[in-house]
Amino acid sequence: QVQLVESGGGLVQAGGSLRLSCAASGRTFSSYAMAWFRQAPGKEREFVASISWTGGGSRYYADSVKGRFTISRDNAKNTVYLQMNSLKPEDTAVYYCAAEFGYNAYLNPNEYNYWGQGTQVTVSS
Repeated sequence: QVQLVESGGGLVQAGGSLRLSCAASGRTFSSYAMAWFRQAPGKEREFVASISWTGGGSRYYADSVKGRFTISRDNAKNTVYLQMNSLKPEDTAVYYCAAEFGYNAYLNPNEYNYWGQGTQVTVSS
C-alpha cells in the first residue's frame, strides 16, 4: 500500500516553469513505478510521464511534453518530481501522481492502482 500527496501546482504565465512533487508514504517506494497524468475540464485523463522504480531506468513522456517536462525520483525522500518548463496554456489541467508496484513504467492509467488527489496547474496566456 502507498499513499500519494501532490504539491507544487499553481498559476503561471505561458513560458514559465513549475515543479510538481509527489510524496509517497511507505517504506517500499523504491519498488513502485511512478507516473504523472493530467486531466483538463471535459477531457479524459491523459498520460504525461512515467519512470521505472530505479531513477536511472526507463522514462517515458507524452509527445506533447517531450523536451519541456522532466520526471525524476528521489527514493531516499520517497518523492517523485515533474519539472515543467516552457509551459503552455494547453498544459492547464489537474495533475495526478500515480504508482504501481513493479518495475514497468506504464503509460496506461488503468495499470496504476494508487493515485493522489491531484494538484491544479493553470497556465495563462
